[in-house]
Amino acid sequence: MGKGILEVNLLDAKGLKKTDLFAGKIDPYVVIEFKGQERKSKTARGQGSNPCWNETFKFLVQSAGADNNKITLRIMDHDTFTADDFIGESTIFVSDVIAQGMENGVGEMRPTKHSVVLGDRSYCGEIRVGVTFTAKEEASAEEFGGWRHSFNDS
Repeated sequence: MGKGILEVNLLDAKGLKKTDLFAGKIDPYVVIEFKGQERKSKTARGQGSNPCWNETFKFLVQSAGADNNKITLRIMDHDTFTADDFIGESTIFVSDVIAQGMENGVGEMRPTKHSVVLGDRSYCGEIRVGVTFTAKEEASAEEFGGWRHSFNDS
């Protein structure tokens, strides 16, 4: 059992599919979830199917003992007048990264491309993400930010 900080470096995506047939470019953002903790990226306005975020998000790891350590990245299209549209999602299993960090102090998965899929598991693009886990004796929620709302995006 151990504690630490999991850092998710959200870089970019390629080939995301449009959600609206009649709309122009998509304005994607990503909701990142790890063990009930959620973070939201900035909206990549006007960047269409190949957005670049280059943001890092931190998550508190309470216990590294579980085998089901996974990050879910839900890619959404920001819409001004209607509900945001689901573009696709990707799941990254990070148990090995956390185990490596518990053993060596730091575990890392260099930026890697992951498939973005729809609910039926059909391919709809790729997203590039890196992950680092740093073991800490005392990790607190003040070390990292929380949820950011899309209306704060610039």
